Amino acid sequence: MSENNNILGTAPIGSLLKKFAIPSIIAMLVSALYNIVDQFFIGQSVGALGNAATNVAFPLSTSCVAIALLLGIGGASAFNLEIGAGHGKKAVHYIGNAITWLIALGVILCVIVQIFLTPMLKFFGSPDNVLGYAETYTSITSFGFPFLILATGGGHLIRADGSPKYTMLCNLSGAIINTILDPILIFGFNMGMAGAAIATIVGQIFSGMLAIYYFMHFKTEKLTGRHLIPQWKYMGRIIALGASPFFNQIAMMIVQIVMNKSLTHYGNMSSYGGDIPLACAGIITKVSMVFFSVIIGISQGLQPIVSFNYGAGKYKRVKDAVFLAMKSGMIISVIAFLMFWFAPRQIISLFGSGTKKYYEFATSYFRIFLFFTFINFVQPIASNFFTAIGKPYKGIFLSLTRQIIFLLPLILILPLFMGIDGIMYAGPCADLVAGVIAMVMTYMEVSKFNQKKIKNE
Repeated sequence: MSENNNILGTAPIGSLLKKFAIPSIIAMLVSALYNIVDQFFIGQSVGALGNAATNVAFPLSTSCVAIALLLGIGGASAFNLEIGAGHGKKAVHYIGNAITWLIALGVILCVIVQIFLTPMLKFFGSPDNVLGYAETYTSITSFGFPFLILATGGGHLIRADGSPKYTMLCNLSGAIINTILDPILIFGFNMGMAGAAIATIVGQIFSGMLAIYYFMHFKTEKLTGRHLIPQWKYMGRIIALGASPFFNQIAMMIVQIVMNKSLTHYGNMSSYGGDIPLACAGIITKVSMVFFSVIIGISQGLQPIVSFNYGAGKYKRVKDAVFLAMKSGMIISVIAFLMFWFAPRQIISLFGSGTKKYYEFATSYFRIFLFFTFINFVQPIASNFFTAIGKPYKGIFLSLTRQIIFLLPLILILPLFMGIDGIMYAGPCADLVAGVIAMVMTYMEVSKFNQKKIKNE
């Protein structure tokens, strides 16, 4: 693919963003659906302890996504930057190297989880009455990690090759399988947590196999064994460009672990007890993931457009794409805020019934912790923007602002003075500051484009 005939450099920005973002959004929503569907059926069959168990196991799912984004977005960004610069033969090596490590790290993570399962779940904050459910669920789902990582990370590589709809197919097919099998195994065969776990990995295996099939028919250039051999000159750049979304996911995992421990500790010191905050926060985290999936889908759809045009020196197209992505993200964020503020009880009721205290905590958590949802679109889009233009260090910084730099310290400090309410108020404080910083950094970077030579388009 050359600069002159590649649609990334010629087609209208609006149509390009739709073409790449909509399949990405659907793919991300489907990924979130894996967790939502399990949460829904487990809540109806096992109850609050089952929901708490999936929350305890959630950091492992986050670690899978972190690996997938490190290699998937890193490989895709490097690939599109090289394609935009006219280096097609070199670009495909980034795809092959990323595929090799997606598979290898998935297998390694599976083995680690199988060996250290129980101590790992206890470290993640599992209470004794939840541990058995968490062990059952995680011991099975870990076998799907290599396929989950390959399907998720591979989806970015497939999208970079100009096939966003196939990426959507990979994720959507797995989610449909999971959704169909969940009630059959959980209720029909009375398998409970094990049934939910088996349904999940069957869908993940299918998605992973679809990704493998695509790589055997890669469009830009045929992938061969020499492309799959890891070389540091390629892996170094992949890691650098994928570091921002990777650290963002790792930050989420760290915060989730600390959050679980804090919710249990301060919950036991309150009238709610330890189980209610842990179960409610787990459900709300996964519901908010639906919103974030749309935002992240927009930012992922933005990546190939920005990378190609920045590599080709078409800075006005880069600026137009970023502003359109921000505008779209703002609309989605406002809609999500209104839902979280006005219908928290209705949303939480979808995942099983609870006591008065259960609904009281869930409603407060929705409204307080997610108050600044309407500006949460800025940080993910800005972080991915910097990665896409080959400035990963700025992307890494932005990916760490909300979770590590602001939210984590606030989760530790505010409860000392406010009890469990401090955990809830930590969320909006971190969201506000991180959003403002991301907004300022993006504006300053885009302003530099006016000083650069802009090619005729």
